[in-house]
Amino acid sequence: MIAGFCALGVAELVAAAVRPEAGPVTAVGGAVIDRTPPALKDFAVRNFGTADKLVLQLGILTLLALFALAVGVLALQHRRTGSAAVLVFGAVGAVAAAGRPEGGPGDALPSVVGAAVAAGVLYLLVGRLAPVPGRAPAAGEPDNGARGTFDRRGFVIAATAAAAASAGAGLVGRRLTASVQAGAAASRRAVVLPVPDSAAPAVPRGADLGIRGVSSFITSNKSFYRVDTALVVPQIDAGGWRLRIHGRGVSRPLTVGFHDLLEREIVERDITLACVSNEVGGPYIGNARWIGVRLADLLREAGVRPPSRGGPADQIVARSVDGMTIGTPVEDVMDGRDALLALGMNGEPLPFAHGFPVRMLVPGLYGYVSACKWIQDIELTTFDDYDAYWVKRSWSRRAPVKTQSRIDTPRPFASPGPGTVPVAGVAWAQHRGIARVEVRVDGGDWHTARLGAQDSLDTWRQWVWEWPATSGHHTLEVRATDRTGVTQTGERAGTVPDGATGWHSVVVDVP
Repeated sequence: MIAGFCALGVAELVAAAVRPEAGPVTAVGGAVIDRTPPALKDFAVRNFGTADKLVLQLGILTLLALFALAVGVLALQHRRTGSAAVLVFGAVGAVAAAGRPEGGPGDALPSVVGAAVAAGVLYLLVGRLAPVPGRAPAAGEPDNGARGTFDRRGFVIAATAAAAASAGAGLVGRRLTASVQAGAAASRRAVVLPVPDSAAPAVPRGADLGIRGVSSFITSNKSFYRVDTALVVPQIDAGGWRLRIHGRGVSRPLTVGFHDLLEREIVERDITLACVSNEVGGPYIGNARWIGVRLADLLREAGVRPPSRGGPADQIVARSVDGMTIGTPVEDVMDGRDALLALGMNGEPLPFAHGFPVRMLVPGLYGYVSACKWIQDIELTTFDDYDAYWVKRSWSRRAPVKTQSRIDTPRPFASPGPGTVPVAGVAWAQHRGIARVEVRVDGGDWHTARLGAQDSLDTWRQWVWEWPATSGHHTLEVRATDRTGVTQTGERAGTVPDGATGWHSVVVDVP
């Protein structure tokens, strides 16, 4: 256990010099996420939410502890073999780190150095457990069957020194990492978002119905959902950030910095963003006011034409600093919708967890095909030539947001009193808009709900129906119809491959 602690402490120090994501726990965790089947990934998101990464890291540390105990038992019998087995830990971490999409040969260094130090520590400590020749057991000491006993004082000193040194290495590593992150945080604090050239209209009166229990029309940054694969949130200095645009049909490749974007036409829009992992009635959706530049303008400046105008590329592959790849239809980005490279969220620079300094947003598409955080590269290619990260894992290449609705109040298994009970929630069909929401009780007739005022076609819409509740056990269901005339299907389907379907239902008991 002490040797394993040394491995982690030293590896963290070396990772601070390489990059934090190269640490063995983070690297192995990332490799596990990359190889997780979609069904298991959905299970983790559904049951642990944004704590899924913490659960994974704790699981890795638990397995590491069990591995350390097993190697310790082996080393007591076979000192050299046990110490050599520690290198297995280093090999796993090194392969995982170097094999990450954003990784390189240097990323293997923390795991290799950490394992080498741990192997030496284990060899030293086990040696201290060997019997001291010529010394018989003292009164009260157990006889281990050999002449003499082990050097307890030497073992305690060596173990304490090793533990203290590894703790110190880990602490120094954390402080070095924190200093880098402090620089990125300072660059974020220094950002002053400009007054938009094209401001978002004021949220219309009545968009937020003010009903207790219903999600706020604008989701705060703190409450906005986060679903991604980053075990360590990238901390990027805005001053050093660059975005490259290149690939098929790009006649004038571009490289732009953060301040270059600030000098362009700035637009502000209210856009609802949804995750494809959102189960029917789930929480992974939010609405925010974003500020940024139109992605289509940059693409046109680079000479890109959509397929409908003869362009050779039909897919944008956006790459994040953490290696994530997201594939987006070129046609959707350039069809006139407010596809953005977002710089701000709800009046402040993007939070690090939501993509600072720059992220991508395309209204009407699920996040996994449109909302690349920490973006650093845009390549124009085709869907036939390249499959992005989630497509390789059984998700669809194209994923327009499906028409959905959710009951926020009453909550499941609530016990509202008899009489008039507001049944209310939100509905969404980004880039199409919501035309109607209906509610029914116990499989009866559908009743039309009152809609909140519409902000834009790219935002969700609140709704409410006044239910004349009677005593008994009841099931409430909701469905929405978008402005193209499509009514939300009641057929239940899971999130894979392109989003869940079905009517959200809530069971309540009226006394």
